[in-house]
Amino acid sequence: MFWPMLAIALGFLGIAVLGILAIKVFLEAQRLGHQVARTAERINRAAEDLERAATDLSQTGGALR
Repeated sequence: MFWPMLAIALGFLGIAVLGILAIKVFLEAQRLGHQVARTAERINRAAEDLERAATDLSQTGGALR
């Protein structure tokens, strides 16, 4: 009777550990998603700034030459 009870206890502990690891993976994936979104916003802002600067430069006719 000892071995079946031990097997059930170890199985439960294994499932509990897998559940905890799954939660950790989910939280890290969510954090990574937020970082990717913030980085995409920063890239878009930089692209808009670059486009504005190029437009301003083309309107001045390249007077910096």
